[in-house]
Amino acid sequence: MKVLVIGSGGREHTIAWRLAQSNLISEVICVPGNGGTAVEAKCRNITPKDNPELENLSFNDAAVSVAKSEKVDFAVIGPEDPLADGIADALWNAGIPTVGPKSKGAALEASKDLSKVFMKKYGVACAASETFTDKEAALAYVRSKGAPIVVKADGLAAGKGVVVAKTLDEAEKAVKDLMDGSAVGDAGKKLVIEEYLQGVEISVLAAVSVTEESAANGKACIKAFLPARDHKRLLDGAKGPNTGGMGAVCPLSDVTAETMAAFEKNILEPTLKGLIAEKMDYRGFIFFGLMITKDGPKALEYNVRLGDPETQAVLPMMDFDFAELCQAIMNGTLNSFEMKWKSGFQVAPVAVSGGYPLKYEKGKEITFAKQLIEKAGAKVFIAGAVKERRVNSPTLLTSGGRVLACSAHGSTFEEAWQKAYDAMAGVKFEGMFFRKDIGLPGAAESN
Repeated sequence: MKVLVIGSGGREHTIAWRLAQSNLISEVICVPGNGGTAVEAKCRNITPKDNPELENLSFNDAAVSVAKSEKVDFAVIGPEDPLADGIADALWNAGIPTVGPKSKGAALEASKDLSKVFMKKYGVACAASETFTDKEAALAYVRSKGAPIVVKADGLAAGKGVVVAKTLDEAEKAVKDLMDGSAVGDAGKKLVIEEYLQGVEISVLAAVSVTEESAANGKACIKAFLPARDHKRLLDGAKGPNTGGMGAVCPLSDVTAETMAAFEKNILEPTLKGLIAEKMDYRGFIFFGLMITKDGPKALEYNVRLGDPETQAVLPMMDFDFAELCQAIMNGTLNSFEMKWKSGFQVAPVAVSGGYPLKYEKGKEITFAKQLIEKAGAKVFIAGAVKERRVNSPTLLTSGGRVLACSAHGSTFEEAWQKAYDAMAGVKFEGMFFRKDIGLPGAAESN
């Protein structure tokens, strides 16, 4: 089979790599892909720059055009923006089976307000919140509640629309910056303001297969993956500004079976009930952002796709065929699909460009000490890098803030951690920066 993967980040490189490992897959077409998928076995990038006939098409139309011309058997959508724009709807309408929710389901991430309404309606354990479109009303609310408090832009904001305000001044500034459009543009015109939850954050990624047919025959389901943790702060010790993610670890020694059972009962099951009741065609993945509080896990947000960089730590732990999982999601047999996981741990620190998450330079050459990386048994997943446009050149140049992750497995956390950082020592580019404490005590963010 031939498969289309939509996206250009570290998550998409990991998805493409995992699919390419399947004996079922002959080729992975990446649109647009990145410098990692450009050199990954069985993978091939297609971009509008290389195909002028695609340049005047919308992204959805270009994806459908590539899917048809390449005769792909199915598609997997990585990022949230195209899902919110209805790319899954367009591909299914064109006869291309797709892993990724249609636009109605994708709205659970595209609108924080809609997702909170959904959570409250179906009894999902979550933080109390109110929604505002008027700045003065929002300011009056945070003044009445005090700090700490959480201020969220309603729309998609590439991970930059959430402010955990520890003081009233911070909360008021967040309201003004978001609603005035200076922080995240139109995404902040509507705000969701939430109570501050005390606890530690984790991520639970999951496979989802819900259709009208599967709801009717009792086969609709959500199956959770191993819990993981992203480290959002730039600096060691969970300090510094928020980022798109400085590294991830999977599974988590501090998450108990009781916590996961409470998650299933109070968050996952009500979410499934809601997807069925709202008649959503949701065949894809969901990311539960959770806070583990003294009262059990509470849902912070839904993402309607795999997380980044969690994907770089979770997918290597799979001891089953990822392509078969995708088929089960699409054809409604997920309920009988058995997910087996490797024992041990996966650690994936991320290397970023100097200056990130603020201003940073691009075009820095990346060099790899392959012997060091191979000795560590690590896999380098590329996020923000492109292949230099020279004939037969494997050279990669930085093109983003988060450049790559070194993901390594070990029978113990300590072994995985050492291997990941041994591999990171084999990567060099000008201005390269990474945290030294991913997964260590004190590295996790807590409120």
